[in-house]
Amino acid sequence: MTHTGSLLSALVPATAFHTLIGNLRDPAAIQNAAGEVSRFFNGRLDVLVNNAANTAGVGGAPLSDISLEEWNKSIETNLTAPMLLSQACLPMLRPPRSGTDSDGREHGGSIIHVTSTRAMQSEPNSEAYAATKAGLIGLTHSMAVSLAKDLITVNAICPGWIHVEDECKEADEAGKQWEDGLRPEDHEWHLSGRVGTVEDVWKTLIFLVQSRFVNGSVQVLDGGVTRKMVYPE
Repeated sequence: MTHTGSLLSALVPATAFHTLIGNLRDPAAIQNAAGEVSRFFNGRLDVLVNNAANTAGVGGAPLSDISLEEWNKSIETNLTAPMLLSQACLPMLRPPRSGTDSDGREHGGSIIHVTSTRAMQSEPNSEAYAATKAGLIGLTHSMAVSLAKDLITVNAICPGWIHVEDECKEADEAGKQWEDGLRPEDHEWHLSGRVGTVEDVWKTLIFLVQSRFVNGSVQVLDGGVTRKMVYPE
């Protein structure tokens, strides 16, 4: 977060963004974060993206050895936190009581949950991660129905392989490029001919925010991999 903030400060004025580090397993920290957001944006929020996740449940302990603590880390971070964050941000996401607000917005904001193709298919020893990501899909359509009266859209992005190994401080310091570490067969495995990028995700986010007729949907972003029949060789 500190590194991201330093990169942003080189591109935009410091008054244009605000960073905050908090514990998503702590409901009080979530309420505190919502308060910070409300103060920074003067009580109005256009978009909430629930992207954080505990990934330790991917290829982790076998089912017979999963501890309740490890299970709860995934449940609280990946599923409970998005619900609590959405709940805490509702006053900011709702439309103005009458007419439009100072920026001309007549409708409510958008909530986007980031789930995973692992909600629909799994590798061994990924029960906690798969269960929580599948839960986000249910949370998405349920919230979309419940918040329709507030004109708040709720959608989910379901990424597959999005290569992000160059998206960190260590990679920046080493001058790592996006394609580093990827093999030709990694790209060929995808119907689209390449592995996914961060840009693929944010373009989908922008689409969901702008296309308000899309609501309660799950946008699969995996280069077609989940549509590909794979037989044992």
